Amino acid sequence: MSTKKTYNRLVRDRIPEIIKSSGKQCTFDTLSDAAYITMLDVKLDEAVAEYQRGKSLEELADLLEVMGVVVKARGYTWDDLTAVRKKKRAEYGGFENRICLKNVWGG
Repeated sequence: MSTKKTYNRLVRDRIPEIIKSSGKQCTFDTLSDAAYITMLDVKLDEAVAEYQRGKSLEELADLLEVMGVVVKARGYTWDDLTAVRKKKRAEYGGFENRICLKNVWGG
């Protein structure tokens, strides 16, 4: 007899289909807009943590996928995100110079 595992987490769209094609069963819900945003934020945290553990290109790709969905779910476009990124880069620079700020004092 197999044991039932409980996940309660946001998964990619084809996961229920993949589970069923493997001979297993699953249940799932379609989230409301508010619950979707909440679960996307959790998924974003998970994706960052998974990248931090493995440091793989695949985990970076997953992170980028989740970011794209978060952007859309929050009512922005990828172009909006890119524009903000470019503006911040022009104003503050990037990270290529490897600067680690140590201390600031005075006033």
